[in-house]
Amino acid sequence: MKSYKDLDVYTLALALFYRTHRLSLQLPKYELYELGSQIRRSSDSVATNIVEGYGRKRYKMDFIKFLTYSHASNLETICHLEKLAVLYPDVANEMITLQKEYDILGAKLFSFVRYVESNWNKFE
Repeated sequence: MKSYKDLDVYTLALALFYRTHRLSLQLPKYELYELGSQIRRSSDSVATNIVEGYGRKRYKMDFIKFLTYSHASNLETICHLEKLAVLYPDVANEMITLQKEYDILGAKLFSFVRYVESNWNKFE
């Protein structure tokens, strides 16, 4: 593994961020700076914490800490998607689809944390 870009969890998180960002811009104007802003920031945080953790991979606990932050941001994003699906039925289907994909990402992040805990020395 030469780069964080080689990580499946990163490529999936980044792809989901782009989709979430575009969808958030379809919300009503008054929501763009409320829940729209929140979901853009939380979905961005999923990917950026993976990158920051990878940058600190020399230190096992730092790597795991940032992967844990990424997982927490993933859960936050799912929560925002649930709220938006109820509040805006016209985009509910897309929100529910994204929610399911973030659930898959969450499971992958959880598994990756376990992998790093057991195989940390392979990242050096």
